[in-house]
Amino acid sequence: MSMPEPVYLPHNEPYLGRASVYNFDQVIMSCLEHNAEVAAYTHRTQLSDLQKAACQIIPQGINLALTIRELIRQGYLFGALVLMRPLIERTATISYLHFYPDEVEAWKAGWEYRDRPSLAKMLETMSDKHDIPECQQLCEIFNHIVHGDPIGANWNLVHLSDNSLGYSVSKIINDPELCDFICFQSYCYMIVLMGMMAACFPGLHDAGSSRG
Repeated sequence: MSMPEPVYLPHNEPYLGRASVYNFDQVIMSCLEHNAEVAAYTHRTQLSDLQKAACQIIPQGINLALTIRELIRQGYLFGALVLMRPLIERTATISYLHFYPDEVEAWKAGWEYRDRPSLAKMLETMSDKHDIPECQQLCEIFNHIVHGDPIGANWNLVHLSDNSLGYSVSKIINDPELCDFICFQSYCYMIVLMGMMAACFPGLHDAGSSRG
C-alpha cells in the first residue's frame, strides 16, 4: 500500500483520471458559470420570496459540492460522504419549495422540524413516482452515515496492510468505487441545482435573450 501524501495537488491527487471525477469537475464549472449569471441578475431585479430563498439555498449547495470535491482531492472520502447529506438536503429543499411555493413561509419562519416535510418527501419532487422507494433508501443510507450507527460505520472500512479490515481515521486513497459513488451522487445533485436556477429565475433567460 502506498503512503498518502500530506497534501495532494491537482496533478497528483489519488483519484485523478477517473471518469467520475472528471464529470464532477465539468458540472462544477457549469454550475459556477450559471450561478454567476444568477447572482448578477438578482442584484438588478426585485425578487420573490422563493427567489430570495433560492439565493441562500443554492449557493450553500454549491459551496458544499466544492468542499466535497476538495475532500476527494485530499483522499478524505468519508468526510466527503458525510457532507453529501447536507448537499442532498439543500437540493431537495429548493426543489420542494419550487413545487410548493406556499411552503416558503414555513422556510422563512425557520423551517422548524415540526413544520418542514421529511427529506424523503422533498426528494419526491425530484423523482418520478416509481423512484420513490429509491429516494427512501437513499435517505436511510445517508441517515446511517451521518448518525454514526454501526451500519454507517461500514462506509469507513478500509483494507489494512495485513489484509485485515480497519476503520480509517485519515485519507482513503485506494477505494475508487467509493470515490465514484460520491462523485456520481454529487454530480446528480449539482445538475438538479442548475435546473432549480433556471426554474426559480426564468427571467434570467429572457433578460439574456433581450440583450442578444
